[in-house]
Amino acid sequence: MDLPLPNANILSRKSAIVRRLQSVLPADAVIHDPAETKAYECDALSAYRCPPMIAVLPSSTEEVAAVLKICHEEGVPVVPRGSGTSLAGGALPTSDSVILGVSRLNTVLETDYDNRFIRVQSGRTNLSVTGAVEANGFFYAPDPSSQLACAIAGNIAMNSGGAHCLKYGVTTNNLLGVKLVTMDGEVLEIGGPYLDAAGYDLLGLICGSEGQLGVVTEATLRILPKPEGARPVLIGFNTNEVAGACVSDIIKSGIIPVAIEFMDRPVIRAAEAFTKAGYPDVEALLIVEVEGSDGEIAEQLSRIRAIAMRHDPVEFREAKSADDAAKIWLGRKSAFGAMGQINDYMCLDGTIPVSQLPMVLRRINELSAEYGLDVGNVFHAGDGNMHPLILYDANKPGDLETCEALGAEILKLCVEVGGCLTGEHGVGIEKRDLMGAQYNATDLTAQMAIKDVFDPKWLLNPAKVFPLAASESRRVA
Repeated sequence: MDLPLPNANILSRKSAIVRRLQSVLPADAVIHDPAETKAYECDALSAYRCPPMIAVLPSSTEEVAAVLKICHEEGVPVVPRGSGTSLAGGALPTSDSVILGVSRLNTVLETDYDNRFIRVQSGRTNLSVTGAVEANGFFYAPDPSSQLACAIAGNIAMNSGGAHCLKYGVTTNNLLGVKLVTMDGEVLEIGGPYLDAAGYDLLGLICGSEGQLGVVTEATLRILPKPEGARPVLIGFNTNEVAGACVSDIIKSGIIPVAIEFMDRPVIRAAEAFTKAGYPDVEALLIVEVEGSDGEIAEQLSRIRAIAMRHDPVEFREAKSADDAAKIWLGRKSAFGAMGQINDYMCLDGTIPVSQLPMVLRRINELSAEYGLDVGNVFHAGDGNMHPLILYDANKPGDLETCEALGAEILKLCVEVGGCLTGEHGVGIEKRDLMGAQYNATDLTAQMAIKDVFDPKWLLNPAKVFPLAASESRRVA
């Protein structure tokens, strides 16, 4: 995975740049000792590491603006960082860059229950947004698996989803407004606490832009009343393909569950060993959750049971209590950590049409055999957001390269069946060189022209998203 060569001129001016940053930030907010910058050398795509030249931790929009203005004047690349949970290398620095972390921007600024919104600084963690409103009967819907740690800034950058996005949508469907600082230090207010803002939909442009256009310091988020009730069911099958067909049939029926989650045998076994959730030892497992009044829940589950029975499930288990429901979800919520205990892995996130699930799962198994690496599958089946976990040995020469080659084939497959390269992890560096599989040169030029407007010097996260050859002339200029 290539990164641009560091700019020797920038590195030679490190001391002067540090002094300028220290003039606008507290002393402990400018980290420049090489031993300390190693803490920022990677994100959750830990196969690639590169300590930044400097890391800064501003505490306000004004401090962010001051930092960006200095870096703009000095011509220094800036890599925005939320909590560092990116699985696509979105926060991977270069050795001549400044990491701009938003972890100290973590305050709740405004809560309005009548109009159902909350305004927070962007370093606040996803789960703590719900924590701020749940006592009043509200919640924030997007719930990535990393929600305990991931920051709202990163959720906006990657348009994160989660298990309950099937009904409630991903970040873009729950984001009302942002305060954005551009690379030259200008502060923009985009959107606001209302359903639709006047003018162009710049908010839709910012959400999912991977830190390419500006740094989000505040976000206005939609909050929702807690549902009257919710209940999950666990459905086990003998094959992945049959489980995929069941998902497709549930969606075709017009039922909108809150979530449909999929786990295959390798993941089921790892999660069960880790959590003792009581999962059956089957080839594939679905967790389907519905919500509403008792009558609504009963009616939806009755229809889901009828659909599932047409596919001859090994087990159909309905939660009878809050403890039952918590156990059903425990293994799924712990799946990524459980897999990490037994193997190195790379987690992908290609998205496909739900109707293609059976074929894609079958083809992933075939590719796994061809490349000689096992693949575990755990994903948001209801909206076709795949999460294949490719298992490899980081200490075995050549295994990482084989893993990446297999991952590329799986992501190309997603595009071939009418899907896309990423559902919520972003492109980062992981899928940067695969962009040509989904977009032609004209498409990429149009996308890069948008970055030209917001960041003419190409200093914000410059080595991400676009193939290096395609963006080289802009980055060099």
